[in-house]
Amino acid sequence: MKLKFTLSAAVAAALALSACATSPTGRNQVLLFSDSQLSEMGAQAFSGMKEELKVSTKPVQNTYVECIANAITAQVPASVFDGQWEVVVFDDEQVNAFALPGGKIGVYTGLLGVAQNQHQLAAVIGHEVGHVIAEHGNERMSQSTLINMGTQAAGQVLAANEVPQSGPIMAAIGLGMQVGVQLPFSRTHESEADEIGLQLMAKSGFDPRQSVNLWQNMEAASGGNSPMEFLSTHPAPQTRIADLRANMSPALADYQATNNRPNCKQ
Repeated sequence: MKLKFTLSAAVAAALALSACATSPTGRNQVLLFSDSQLSEMGAQAFSGMKEELKVSTKPVQNTYVECIANAITAQVPASVFDGQWEVVVFDDEQVNAFALPGGKIGVYTGLLGVAQNQHQLAAVIGHEVGHVIAEHGNERMSQSTLINMGTQAAGQVLAANEVPQSGPIMAAIGLGMQVGVQLPFSRTHESEADEIGLQLMAKSGFDPRQSVNLWQNMEAASGGNSPMEFLSTHPAPQTRIADLRANMSPALADYQATNNRPNCKQ
């Protein structure tokens, strides 16, 4: 009990001293790093990827992805990023995409076979840009920093009190942090990015209903080999589909209210 109190007090003190913020969905956040730090890290990571991975040279493919990405990023608040977004298509079989702070977007060619039209690809790009808008990278790094502080404090208490079997105890604490804190936290980020991405794609003129079709395709492409949700960094496909449907009415209203109707052709 004394150990639990000491560890909780250490984490609480760190939280009290950290920078608190609110996500676009109204969730409380702890952000310890500046926008400039995150942008610099994003630029460095993106530069490294362009050196390590093959970049697609197919003009039609690049134009298609850029068309969708440009429509999505036009809806991003200037407070998040007010420059020109850099969009790169990586010639790789991964069914994935990403966005980084500082206006960087990467799309793997493997995704283009699963996202079967512009609306479905817009759902993915909107989701990834949603991570940037909600500052999930900053929040994830901040959480890791605080967890490290807490586990270090626990280790010091165990060592100071010469507690037997301190190694297994620290391993159990680490596993508890991963399953009880980090994985649910990651799933929260994914669900929040889905919600923000749905709004982005709708306001950009892409049909938000296609986001459901996208995740049905994703589930089919995985062959049903997803891990149990509570042990995963991502919500199960059926959970994502249910959440998207729950948020569909306001997204459809945004879609019907906009005059934007992109015509991006692959």
